[in-house]
Amino acid sequence: MSADSLERVAAIAWFARQPQDRREALLRGGRLSRRQTGEWMHGEGDEETGVLAVVDGSLKVYGQAPGGREALIGLLPAGTVIGQSAAFGGGPRIVTAITASPSLIFTLSDSALRRVAAVHPGLWEALSALVYGQLRANAQAVAELIALKPRERLISRLLQLAAAAAGPIPASQADLAEMIGVSRKAVNGWLGELEAAGLVQRGYGEISVLEAGRLERMLAG
Repeated sequence: MSADSLERVAAIAWFARQPQDRREALLRGGRLSRRQTGEWMHGEGDEETGVLAVVDGSLKVYGQAPGGREALIGLLPAGTVIGQSAAFGGGPRIVTAITASPSLIFTLSDSALRRVAAVHPGLWEALSALVYGQLRANAQAVAELIALKPRERLISRLLQLAAAAAGPIPASQADLAEMIGVSRKAVNGWLGELEAAGLVQRGYGEISVLEAGRLERMLAG
């Protein structure tokens, strides 16, 4: 791995929060790989677990619904870290992750995590915090589905994705429609209204949030 690539991984929030010696050990233990659109990073039920960070590009995350249907439940932009570890009391993978665009991915296998934790036992606490963040996001998604109207769900999801992304949200209107459980036509109409009001801007396969504060006030009101 080049020094520049390692610096970019180190700057991702979850890694940046680690003590320097632990962070350096994690960087040495991981692997960077270039992936094309549509490549599987891992599948739901995979026994091999670990940590995955999106350095460039984006990932789509799917969960399995009854009947075996895969449902798009999230989009992970650059700077996102997800994962779990069977080595630290977890189980098989609970979601499927597939590249949504050409991506640079940093991965840490369970064996790599075990080697780092043998020297830096505080890694367990950091992994627990990572898993907690994922559970919290899932709980919020369920609460939104129950409590918010469809248009409000779109606004909430836009705000979440914009907070995670360093720039435009790498999501199509079809992606957003699937994530909030409505038709693409409905999403297109609502985005058109928000764009006319100067709150968002649509691009090819991406959406920019221009006025997050105003969108937040729409939800609060």
